[in-house]
Amino acid sequence: MSAPDLKKRTKEFAVRIVKFVESLPNDKTLNIVGNQLLRSGTSVGANYRAACRAKSRAHFISKLGDVEEEADESIYWMEILESVGSVQSKELESLKVEASELLAITISSINTARKNGRLK
Repeated sequence: MSAPDLKKRTKEFAVRIVKFVESLPNDKTLNIVGNQLLRSGTSVGANYRAACRAKSRAHFISKLGDVEEEADESIYWMEILESVGSVQSKELESLKVEASELLAITISSINTARKNGRLK
């Protein structure tokens, strides 16, 4: 997947997260967990964009590490929403799938960047 495609995909993920969190019922606990999801879910794309502007391979790998952490954290917060039984929806499941795919792509990219760095 090309960088522009992944930029678009991570931005669309962020927009979907925003809309999903805005749709949650107004509840103290859901607001707290929703805000955590909002922060991590929107950080995926922001950190990916930063990785694309990296000045070195080490910086690129570091920023992709941030993407990895934020995608994984997003999955965690979505699992919490499911586990407390407050939210069950097709959109939540779809968001979890997308976060998992973005996580897998990111891990693969990190591994490739590390491998390419050792070949020189």
